Amino acid sequence: MAKNSSTKKADEKLLVGIDLGTSRSTISADNNKKKWVESYVGWPRDFISRKVVGKPILFGEEAVKHRLSLDMYRPLKNGVIKEGTARDEEAVKELIRHLISLVQSSKSDTKIRAVVGVPAESFKMNKIALKKAVAEFAEALFVVSEPFAVAYGVGALDNTMVIDIGAGTVDFCIMHGTVPTEEDQRTVLTAGDYIDQQLFTFLKERYPQADFNLNMIRRFKEEHSFVGKIEKNVEVEIPVEGKSTVHNITDEVKRACESILPAIVESTLELIAKFDPEYQDTIRENIILAGGGSQINGLAEYLEEAIGEYGPTKVRVVEDPLYGGADGALQLAIEMPEEYWTES
Repeated sequence: MAKNSSTKKADEKLLVGIDLGTSRSTISADNNKKKWVESYVGWPRDFISRKVVGKPILFGEEAVKHRLSLDMYRPLKNGVIKEGTARDEEAVKELIRHLISLVQSSKSDTKIRAVVGVPAESFKMNKIALKKAVAEFAEALFVVSEPFAVAYGVGALDNTMVIDIGAGTVDFCIMHGTVPTEEDQRTVLTAGDYIDQQLFTFLKERYPQADFNLNMIRRFKEEHSFVGKIEKNVEVEIPVEGKSTVHNITDEVKRACESILPAIVESTLELIAKFDPEYQDTIRENIILAGGGSQINGLAEYLEEAIGEYGPTKVRVVEDPLYGGADGALQLAIEMPEEYWTES
């Protein structure tokens, strides 16, 4: 009996779905654990920093909190693993290792199988880098596009378009009852980070004496983002010469959020127009918004109206924008035939 138990333990596998994001990365595991972390990795700059932070490496919010003491890396800029330095590649490896450690039941020798979602047009480039990054601690890896992972998770596998709005990219994917090809997918780079930069610029122009940084701007956006009709004023406290002062940023938030809309509408219409004409109407009536950007107030209604000029349109938002990609990747890991793992 002991021998059989040992053999079983050696053969145990932990299946995980990972959504590697520019801003946040999430993981879902088949042991019912799921976690998320901001996509930051930081190493202490010197022995004083090491003494202050008390750790050899920090991740996520903890890294941001101690950023003045760290060499900080955000290794997934625009959803692509940055190349050029060994430390960037190491940051990706450590981020994935950290995510897996958050859901492991124990530090055993359990074999890891991971399905990882990345932006639609970069997964070929990322596939090689990801395999290299996880080779030490994952038995097998399968890389898919983020919108495909979302679609798989919600069972939207036929005549559906998924628009995944993240920090670095907006990814589009048309599902038509098979694994999507390159022609079925598209990526644009005007996404959440672009909104942050626009809002930063607009506020500097209007309130040159105000003292703020991009972290504050990102928080303002996440709490108050909207497009379309102004329902109420957006007022926030920003220091001026050290004194907390209330600022009205309503118009600036609206302009910044709406700055990404032309590219989303244009890409959606172009992708649908290239699809089989017999199914274009069906696709328009089955558009799903995912990712953090899907939470922008008024976005679904705006897109329904803009795209609706070409025919009846229905846009809905996924129930769980944070874990939608990771949950879909996990579902794919659970159901994927063995031959796909061996070919990955």
